[in-house]
Amino acid sequence: MIGLVGKPNVGKSTFFNALTEKEVDIGNYPFTTIEPNKGIGFITSECPCKELNLKCNPRNSKCIDGIRYIPVEVVDVAGLVPGAYEGRGMGNKFLDDLRQADAFILVVDASGRTDKEGNIGEGDPVEDVKFLLEELDMWIYKILSKNWDKLLRRAQQEKNIVKLLKDQLSGLNISEEDIKMAIRDFDESLMKWKEEDLLELAKRLRKISKPFIIAANKADLPEAEENIKRLKREFKDYLVIPTSAEIELALKRAEKSGIIKRVFDREKEDFIILDESKLSPQMKRALDYIKEFLDKYGSTGVQKCLNEAYFNLLNSIVVYPVEDENKFSDKEGNVLPDAFLMRKGDTARDLAYKIHTDLGERFLYAIDARKKIRLGADYELKHNDIIKIVAVR
Repeated sequence: MIGLVGKPNVGKSTFFNALTEKEVDIGNYPFTTIEPNKGIGFITSECPCKELNLKCNPRNSKCIDGIRYIPVEVVDVAGLVPGAYEGRGMGNKFLDDLRQADAFILVVDASGRTDKEGNIGEGDPVEDVKFLLEELDMWIYKILSKNWDKLLRRAQQEKNIVKLLKDQLSGLNISEEDIKMAIRDFDESLMKWKEEDLLELAKRLRKISKPFIIAANKADLPEAEENIKRLKREFKDYLVIPTSAEIELALKRAEKSGIIKRVFDREKEDFIILDESKLSPQMKRALDYIKEFLDKYGSTGVQKCLNEAYFNLLNSIVVYPVEDENKFSDKEGNVLPDAFLMRKGDTARDLAYKIHTDLGERFLYAIDARKKIRLGADYELKHNDIIKIVAVR
């Protein structure tokens, strides 16, 4: 799951709408989003159907012009204000709604037209990112340090720091491997840890377990260009993507209305006007404005954020399981029916378990449907693999 996070009034609800095509309240005032909004977005990947010259019949995803759209969950929570971890604004409720997020898209107003509280005024997107990271760090720190004395007493008995911290952080979707990496050069005795150690650990855990992309939203506004350069200079270790959720939403609605057809390739997005006679002068000006933006940045950035979150931050790959390796189909004859998201390093056996626990337990071997060769349980899956699982009957 990807979590959209940011202060109020930065275009986060519009961003959510543009990703999921789900209508939510949109308004220029803080706390437009009172309840967390969950929706389905789609990451995009080239479907093997073009390479194999096949017509696919997707079941768990969709394929348009050779691009597979794979559904993923996106959650948008209400805007955070400084001190949210202490209960300011809508407070910890919204931080808690992000517990299960695997990665974040931090949406900031690149134009700098909203202040710290999310009201119309002067702001600084660089400072916004800093405070958002601090809020997330302090959120983890607060959970980490809760009932610390009790935890120390348990530590004296159990002697297993990783397990103790895993229990303390339960519900945050932080793995034991994440914790081991974070405490690598810490003192082995919890009794010797000070407050600054816990703060440092919270930061490390956030970096390791909750990676993020910075969506420099409202990039079409004139003040944004310089701020985007500043964001890239200040946060060199992070991916900063110029975005315009407003433009993405306008394009989706124009396409749905039959006014345009969108064109995608690896380098840039574009669109074709289907019927000029349907355009009013105002619509023509709007489309010219949009084309200017696409020429400048290559895309609206919204889809790119979601794709990068999965393929870059979360090291995801797409794998296509089939039952008939000769026809690349399931038993009903659907060609390339399912697209599964796996992680780099996952094996053929992992895929079997993802399809069904019983299939994983009865796993014998796998078959590479392209090469028609047998694969062992430890075969490391590759992006766009087409795999048949063979199991004990």
